[in-house]
Amino acid sequence: MNLLHALVLGALQGFTEVLPISSSAHLILVPWLLKWPESGLTFDVALHLGT
Repeated sequence: MNLLHALVLGALQGFTEVLPISSSAHLILVPWLLKWPESGLTFDVALHLGT
């Protein structure tokens, strides 16, 4: 994962956290749709702690 991927996923997590939709699903679907490597559980947990 590079810095651009982390910034995009962080912004997406922050945006979708306040909406009544699953922010966790977006962290899975966006990298899958864009053919990015998996970010890993540690990164996902860090994003959730940040929001």
